Amino acid sequence: MLALTIWLYDKGAMGFEGILTCTIAMMGSFGPVVALSSLSNNLNQTLASGERVLSLLEETPLVEEIPGDVETSGAESMEHEFTGAEAEHVTFAYDNEVILDNYSLKLQPGKITGIHGASGSGKSTLLKLLMRFWDVQDGSVSVDGTDVRKIPTKHLRDMESYVTQETHLFHDSIANNIAIAKPGASREEIMEAAKKASIHDFIMTLPKGYDTEVGELGDTLSGGEKQRIGIARAFLHECPLILLDEPTSNLDSLNEGIILKSLKESAKKKTVVLVSHRVSTMNVADVVYEMENGRIS
Repeated sequence: MLALTIWLYDKGAMGFEGILTCTIAMMGSFGPVVALSSLSNNLNQTLASGERVLSLLEETPLVEEIPGDVETSGAESMEHEFTGAEAEHVTFAYDNEVILDNYSLKLQPGKITGIHGASGSGKSTLLKLLMRFWDVQDGSVSVDGTDVRKIPTKHLRDMESYVTQETHLFHDSIANNIAIAKPGASREEIMEAAKKASIHDFIMTLPKGYDTEVGELGDTLSGGEKQRIGIARAFLHECPLILLDEPTSNLDSLNEGIILKSLKESAKKKTVVLVSHRVSTMNVADVVYEMENGRIS
């Protein structure tokens, strides 16, 4: 188009105004042409994203949630004395691979029970069965004297606090990420939980303190810092049963010692299951079981 405009001007068939008009028209069409060329890719990305969202919405839970809560189910009030938890002759398998085989364990109330073993021995699976992420194929798992398959899901979540090796954080402030465990918690309660988790001093070095945003999935924090925020959630959540899955795997020995000391002091009236492959982590436990190939020794 530019070459044609110059040729017409050279022949006297077009004046300067015509050249200016053609140039402006050509420059104005550049953006829409580029946008049109990328329309196909944008549509494909949008459709792919939509398919993933729809697929997620269509997912069904691996176990059926039980409706109701403490009041509507007639369950006992949380004020009563917690009676512990128990796995009785449990057999569980992933895709026909047996993880727990006729497994039994009684968790005494008010005690820290340590479960030590190598990766893949079934330690984490036991915690997930206590949370009822899956149902057992044989036997039963009970919490506070009731089979978890009969406890309203909301009430079961209120009774348990589960800390995983990988802590998931949201693109929000540190305070709000800790307060997930107890919506409406005061700043003082959040800070006290952070102190017990040995993360308070680090938070106070940040420019905005507890109001500092951690980025998507907590990408501004190290693995150990995220793990301590997860432990702070457990301290903040007022529940009788605490399940800790490798809670200090990303921590150095100093921070591990501080956190385990806080755990020992703060969990005097709670039932704690402490899973780890570290021998040092087991030092705070009242009783320690060795786990190998889905069996207790």
